[in-house]
Amino acid sequence: MVETDREIIYVGDPMCSWCWGIAPQLDELQRRLPGTAFRVVTGGLRPGPNAEPMSDELAGHMEHEWTLINQATGQPFDHRTIERRDFLYDTEPACRAIALVRLFDPPRAWPLFKRIQRAFYAEGVLTINLEALLPLVEEVGADARALQAAFDSEEYRDAAWADFTVAREWGIHSFPTVIARVGEQGHLLTIGYSNAEVMLERLPESFGGEG
Repeated sequence: MVETDREIIYVGDPMCSWCWGIAPQLDELQRRLPGTAFRVVTGGLRPGPNAEPMSDELAGHMEHEWTLINQATGQPFDHRTIERRDFLYDTEPACRAIALVRLFDPPRAWPLFKRIQRAFYAEGVLTINLEALLPLVEEVGADARALQAAFDSEEYRDAAWADFTVAREWGIHSFPTVIARVGEQGHLLTIGYSNAEVMLERLPESFGGEG
C-alpha cells in the first residue's frame, strides 16, 4: 500500500543534465523507502519562450557539464545531440508528455521521465516533439494514443505550465530538487545533485522509513 500522508516530491526536467545524473540515486531512494509515494513535478528548464537554439556557445557549456556529470555519477552521454545546430532546445514538450502521463497513468510518470532522459542524453534522440516522444511513451507501457489525443488539446495544452507555476510558487528555480512531504509540511532533501544516502539522512524523524 502506498502512503498518502507522506511522499517524496521530485522537481526536475527530463532534459536537465544533473537530473539525468541523479536518476539512479532517486531509484535507490525509492528502493529504500518502500510503500512511499513518489511524485514527479516538471520544473521547466528551457520551456517555450525560454528555449534556446543549439549554438556553439550552448554546446560548449553543455559539453563541459556533461563531462563533469559523467565523472561524478558515471551516467553515460552521447554527444551527437550537441554536435547538431538544427534544433531549438525546448524542454516543454517532454515536460508536457510527463505531466499528461502523470495525469492519466501516475505510476508511469517516473519511468517515462527516465526513458526520455536516456533517449536524449545517452541515445542521441532529440526529445523535443511528439513524434520523438510517442515511442518512448509506448516503451514504458503508457497509453500513447491518449497522450497523442491530449497533447495539443486546449484542455490539456498547459499541463506542463501548471507544473512550472507550482514549482515557482514553491520557490524552486534549480533542478533537481527533492522534497519529503509529511502532511502539509515539506522538508528539503536536496537542491542539486546528492546521493541517496545523504537524502535519507536528511529525512525528518516524522517521515519514518530510514530517516
